[in-house]
Amino acid sequence: MIKNHLTALLFSLIFSSSICSAQEQVLYKKIDTTYLFLEVYKPPHFDTSKKYPALIFFFGGGWNGGSRSQFLEHAKYFSKRGLVCFLADYRTASKNKTTPFAALEDANSAMRFVRKSAKKFGVDPDKIIASGGSAGGHLAAATALTKEYNAPTDDLSIDCIPNALVLFNPVIDNGPGGYGYERIGNAYKSFSPLHNIEKGAPPTIVFLGTEDALIPVVTAQYYQTVMEKVGSTCKLELYEGQSHGFFNYRNRAYFNKTVLAADAFLQELGYLTETPKVNIN
Repeated sequence: MIKNHLTALLFSLIFSSSICSAQEQVLYKKIDTTYLFLEVYKPPHFDTSKKYPALIFFFGGGWNGGSRSQFLEHAKYFSKRGLVCFLADYRTASKNKTTPFAALEDANSAMRFVRKSAKKFGVDPDKIIASGGSAGGHLAAATALTKEYNAPTDDLSIDCIPNALVLFNPVIDNGPGGYGYERIGNAYKSFSPLHNIEKGAPPTIVFLGTEDALIPVVTAQYYQTVMEKVGSTCKLELYEGQSHGFFNYRNRAYFNKTVLAADAFLQELGYLTETPKVNIN
């Protein structure tokens, strides 16, 4: 049974005695004196003759703060499952005195950098997954759905659109009444993922707690409805009684649940293969 296989595999990978560390830290963008990096995690026994799916993580923090280390354990797990994983920096208000629009510019730049450098990283440019939590979930979704907010130094001939999305309590509505509207204003029409869903939107899975004070369940349900209306897959996984950020590694039980569900989703898309049950000693 796939769920039992995944549960055993999760514990085997996360609690393995071997330590998974980033193989490299790569500069993907420089703006004046600001340097933005991608932390790279490759599968064990990485084969340079193969092309692997990629998974890019954007941290949360309301576009105000945060750290790429938020998704460190996710990157460790999914790299061991056979994905090349990236933890992305982007500019924030607290560190760089920038706006959410600059954060989206950086996310688009990161996506383009990975696709442009696919051969170097051993990545399949047609199997790039974007992921993130909260405002980082917004950035992941916005790279797929919005068309503006590109850095002037970006090569726009390189597509920034991911092939799939894995979103953890994402900020998907920036319109009136939605998260961040007081900072975004009328630009929500071009910035808000919910307001830019079109035919061809990448297959998506959304994880949300029913007691999330920032992202209402009805918003996620409406997002799913609009996605389905344009013919795109959108799975919504609701977790009863859970609040914002419930999926983080410190909440081990829900980290496990959401990672396993994301794993199963990526299997359905053909990005991961089912593996035999791993015994835990």
